[in-house]
Amino acid sequence: MAISTARYLVAVTACVSGVAHTYMAAERLEKFCQQEKWHIKIETQGALGTENRLTEADISRADVVLLITDIELAGIERFSHCRYVQSGINAFLREPQRVMSAARKLLTAPQQTHIILE
Repeated sequence: MAISTARYLVAVTACVSGVAHTYMAAERLEKFCQQEKWHIKIETQGALGTENRLTEADISRADVVLLITDIELAGIERFSHCRYVQSGINAFLREPQRVMSAARKLLTAPQQTHIILE
């Protein structure tokens, strides 16, 4: 029997205007996860409201949560029991590998471990 080592991440992206950076960050996350062969589901909180909302099942299944935002997220309490990395959206777009490196570290950390990148 083969053991799956595929990782499952969930993310929320949101920027001040809710337009370009929200979707640019989501796209960049998808590309990084493809390279790592990780599965990801991304919720965007943008000008059109919340799209692709993460379910409780998505969140509880996630190995790591990525909160990529420059604003206060709606529903952030959903992630308090999870391992998560929180980063500003502009910082993520400049140095996405820094966030992804933190996510890799969290894979073996206890639940409720939070890394906040300045």
